[in-house]
Parts: sequence; C-alpha cells; structure tokens
Amino acid sequence: MDLRQLKYFVEVGKQRSFTKAANTLFLSQPSLSKMVKSLEEELEVQLIDRSGRHIELTDAGHAVYSHAQEILHSMEDLSSSLYDVMHLKKGTVSIGLPPVIGILYFPKIIGDFQKSYPEIAIKLVEYGAKKIEDEVLHGNLELGISVLPVDNELFDVVPFMKDVMTLIVSSQHPLAEKDQVELKELSNEDFIFFTEEFALYDYMLTQCRQAGFEPQIAYKSSQWDFITGLVGENLGVSFLPQSIYEKVNDQKVKKVEIKGKEIPWHLGIVMKKHKYKTFAIKEFISHLLRYH
Repeated sequence: MDLRQLKYFVEVGKQRSFTKAANTLFLSQPSLSKMVKSLEEELEVQLIDRSGRHIELTDAGHAVYSHAQEILHSMEDLSSSLYDVMHLKKGTVSIGLPPVIGILYFPKIIGDFQKSYPEIAIKLVEYGAKKIEDEVLHGNLELGISVLPVDNELFDVVPFMKDVMTLIVSSQHPLAEKDQVELKELSNEDFIFFTEEFALYDYMLTQCRQAGFEPQIAYKSSQWDFITGLVGENLGVSFLPQSIYEKVNDQKVKKVEIKGKEIPWHLGIVMKKHKYKTFAIKEFISHLLRYH
C-alpha cells in the first residue's frame, strides 16, 4: 500500500464517481480503476460497491476512507513542517468566514496581511459557523472564525472579538418608539432568522425559548443585508450583533436594546486540536489579534 493508492481511493470516495475523480486527479479512468482495484486486492477486501448506477463505499470502504483521510492529513502536516524549515515566510492559509462576520474587519485585515507577507497565499471560503467547524475538524480548513463557545476538546480556540446582540425592527413598528424591550414581549412577533447553518439560528432560538416562547419564524436568510431589508419592510423583527447593525445604512430600520439580559456574541479563531500550525498560520493569527 502506498500514499498514492490512498489518495486516489479517497478522491473516488469523495466524488462517488470514477469519472469525476479521474478528472480531478488528471488521470485516465482505467488507470484510476486499476489503482483502486490493486488497493482492494492488497487489503483482500472489497472497498467499493460497483453493482448500482452510482458507486457506493462498502462498510470496509468507509473504514478505509476515514483512516486514509487521517493518514493523508498527517502527511500534509509533515510536508508543511518541512516547508516551514526550508522556506520561511512562505505558505498558504485556508480560512473559513461566516458571511455575517467577513464584512466587519476582514477586507482590511487580509489586505494588510498581504502587504506584509506577499508570498503567503490566503484562501477564503464563506460558510455558516457550523459548516466551518465541521470543515476545520475534518482538516479541510486550517482555521475558521466561529461563534463561541465551541467544544474545547475538539478545537484549539483563540478568542477574537466580543459583542452583544440587539433587536432590529422597522421604523414603522410600534416597538420602534421604545429604547428597550424584554425578550418575552416579542412572543407574538414574526421573526426573520439566519438560516440553520448559522450558529445564530440555534443561539437566538435558544434565547427565545429561555424567555418562555417559541419564536414564529416568517423568513430565513443567509445574508444580513437581506434580513435588514425585510425588517425595513416591516415583514418581521430580527436580531443582529451590534457591530453588524452599525454597518446598516437604512433609515427604515431601528435598533432596540434587549432589556434585563445582555445577550453576548463572542467570536474566536478555531483550529483542529493538536494539528500542526505552520509559520503562515501563526503569523496570520498574530496579525488578526491586532484588530480585536
């Protein structure tokens, strides 16, 4: 068994298709099939069920797929460590950002970092916080920005920013006349929430339930500016972090403080527990913390 066999098998397992995997790996499909078949023969077990229209991993295939990913990620860590020794101040940083967070600081943060380290490539993806944590945990992202708390047994965490949640309503809404409102007063309101892949969805759902009511969710969106637009049209009320609200430039929307209970919104840099951190990652974290 060699690393190339594992790499090819993992790609087939990921794509669930020899054709797609061959295209990704720039191989011919027969060569790829032969390589996977040789791995099965060496392990003396069938890894892929080829009987249907779409290939599926067998039980043994799932087990090998999981361990092969760990082996390949370990080899990537080894390569990164050697690269740091041989090529200081070069490398790549892959970062996951929730869209609601990216607008706050990151254009300037990344711009300033690239000026200082032009040979370090920054790769950005936008996901909800739940997806980011999953991608970091599985080694597909080196670090992510997520809403705290997270599981400290799974992640190394560096606190980054502290904020609080605020209620936003239409300027035509009766609550717009108030400076403060208790959560329980919102029990009959229609709400506009972030979609389920965002940590804010579960977080604010829990806050409402703790206040004694189940929120009536009229709309969901992954875009904070669309949410504020819906609020401005008086289609519901919503919650935003204070720092996000300050980016809103819409006279149709007004913030109302939540009375009696400050609802924190804390962000942190999350990394897979005990995963090797390259020079580039360490430098980016150090740079990032200058802005909090």
